[in-house]
Amino acid sequence: MKGLDKLCLFLARLLVWVGGAFLLGMVGLTCANIFLRLVWLPVGGTFELMGYFGSLAAAFALGLTQVRRGHIAVDVLVNLFSRRGQRLVRTINGLACFLFACLCAWQIALKATVLWQSGEVTETLRIVYYPFTYGVALGCAVLALVFLADLIKALLAGREGEA
Repeated sequence: MKGLDKLCLFLARLLVWVGGAFLLGMVGLTCANIFLRLVWLPVGGTFELMGYFGSLAAAFALGLTQVRRGHIAVDVLVNLFSRRGQRLVRTINGLACFLFACLCAWQIALKATVLWQSGEVTETLRIVYYPFTYGVALGCAVLALVFLADLIKALLAGREGEA
């Protein structure tokens, strides 16, 4: 179990660093665009790049946010349950989140493959779509891996509690 936790943490941290680089790119691009607009020559394709960089920055942050429990959780009702009920809810929630993240990664990767095969490019800069789409799928896949680790922990906690 510790090996899976270490793998999740390593991948999540790696993706956050890459996502941070895209975020810095967004800041630099915004500053350059603002400055260059003063001389009537804005950066072409800023809207496209901001969208792609933003999607990667957000997708790459999903895994580490889940590792650190940074997502919103409302557990007022669950706290009223018994310990066994709470474990059951956590297990069901972990399974549902894992399956949803897997489904997202799979479907986004399928869409990326279609974009790759079609050779579709952006309107302004003529950049291919599929690498960014595969990046978002990777972010969802790492999130799914973190949810899998959480699910395994919830299942093992239930066994240890019963023994």
